[in-house]
Amino acid sequence: MSKDFSEQELVRRDSLKKLSDLGINSYPAELFDVNNSSQNIKKNFKEGDVLPVSIAGRIMSRRIMGKASFVELQDSHGKIQLYVNRDEMCEGEDKTMYNQVFKRLLDIGDIIGVTGNVFITKVGEISIMVKSLKVLSKSLRPLPLPKTDADGNLFDAFTSPEKRYRQRYVDLIVNTGVKKAFIQRTKLTNSMREYLNSNGYLEVETPILQPIYGGASARPFKTHHNTLDMDLYLRIANELYLKRLIVGGFDGVYEFSKDFRNEGMSRFHNPEFTQMELYVAYKDYNWMMDLVEEMVEKIALDIHGKTEVQVGDNLINFKRPWKRYTMYEAIENFTKIDISKMNESELATTAKQLGVQIDSSMGRGKLIDEIFGEFCESKLIQPTFITDYPIEMSPLAKKHRSKEGLVERFEAVCNGKEICNAFSELNDPIDQRERFKDQLELAKRGDEEAMQLDEDFLRSLEYGMPPTAGLGIGIDRLAMIMTNSNSIQDVLFFPQMKKEN
Repeated sequence: MSKDFSEQELVRRDSLKKLSDLGINSYPAELFDVNNSSQNIKKNFKEGDVLPVSIAGRIMSRRIMGKASFVELQDSHGKIQLYVNRDEMCEGEDKTMYNQVFKRLLDIGDIIGVTGNVFITKVGEISIMVKSLKVLSKSLRPLPLPKTDADGNLFDAFTSPEKRYRQRYVDLIVNTGVKKAFIQRTKLTNSMREYLNSNGYLEVETPILQPIYGGASARPFKTHHNTLDMDLYLRIANELYLKRLIVGGFDGVYEFSKDFRNEGMSRFHNPEFTQMELYVAYKDYNWMMDLVEEMVEKIALDIHGKTEVQVGDNLINFKRPWKRYTMYEAIENFTKIDISKMNESELATTAKQLGVQIDSSMGRGKLIDEIFGEFCESKLIQPTFITDYPIEMSPLAKKHRSKEGLVERFEAVCNGKEICNAFSELNDPIDQRERFKDQLELAKRGDEEAMQLDEDFLRSLEYGMPPTAGLGIGIDRLAMIMTNSNSIQDVLFFPQMKKEN
């Protein structure tokens, strides 16, 4: 057994046994009544108040000085000091709870519940005079707490990104500032949901397992249903199902969806991610641009109390209105080349001259997308709408009402990355079938991200879908910006990781 545990872990297991020998259950089932928090006590207690409290949390540090000790207790709201005095805590002559349990058998990381009275120490620190103590959970592994060297420098903290992402539960304990990003992420989704609900749109749920994947250009994850004996795919988007609901008569529907794409990973990409997709009948992409500006400005105000957000070295301002470029204007602005009239061959030659890596599977739309990604996207720091995409890039968007060869589509780009994508949705079933056929031809050329032809979706369009505006917002990307996080892994509790060695 000893070779399976470190020396410290063996000591803790021995303490667990000794607690049991004393008749103390280190993992009790009964309720412990918590009636206050560290944050609330510190915020509201005034000298002279009489405040009995019952509080629970994790031991983060302690100083034992004979019959009196100081403990730093951490709950979900912060930290507070406990003053543990043997004579105050132990009634009569039974000093076991202090002398044996507290002094010898409890460790940093253990979860305890205490009752006592709040007071202010001589040095002015709000603390709790402990009257009773209960063991609630024995920690069998030592926490990787930071230490301080002779010069006051911190070292040996739990700072390795891989360990932090893999063991988020430890990260949250010892790096308490990590919680802030996740709390702000929840504020983001709450703000967005509040905005959408207030405008009368219905939150819905659509299938994650789909017989045909669609709604985006991406590689799917594939699985098999044994009872039905059929292959299914984890959804890459929920667009086609939400449009079916518009066909069915809903005026506005939205969904916070978990989507899955079997592609590369980076600090901007996780194979499982969250999108909010919204579809509103009788609207177009111009209307949707105004909605995005208004909603994202509200989110910034709800999280930060202002429209300006610091992201790395950039101060980003979400105040309306945002700058707008067409796709061709953006490329010409940053490359000084007008590609608007180029065919596929000319685009391939131009891309090579610009140093963009291409291959034979890329059609006209993919070539334009690669040029834009290489020369434009990273330069768009302030929120910017890129509009009017070439038709080859957007098989689900409606043809532009006045510009031949383009579609009514926009993306919002911020801090060098796309945060949303939107269309005037294609509702012509004949045109949609031809677009799907074009995608099948790209798939034959080796494009693994080409869309499939979805006959049921086409059938739904043949019953008639009203003019519709559609929107997809990447929640993880937007959360990175709103929380000033450098990596998508910093806004996901449990990002996907390689197998642990």
